[in-house]
Amino acid sequence: MIAGIDHFVLTVRSVEATCAFYQRVLGMRRLDEANRPTALLFGPQKINLHEVGRTFEPKAK
Repeated sequence: MIAGIDHFVLTVRSVEATCAFYQRVLGMRRLDEANRPTALLFGPQKINLHEVGRTFEPKAK
């Protein structure tokens, strides 16, 4: 049985527009940290946002 999910990744057209939507509609909190993808937090889970056409390192293996 799955107890929880740490995070998942969404590839989006615009990080800014995506953050604005999820914050406004679902009340998520934005997290910006150096050398990390922008994330949206909800409870202990998060959504990492990757913008189309931009790469982020390191990638999961």
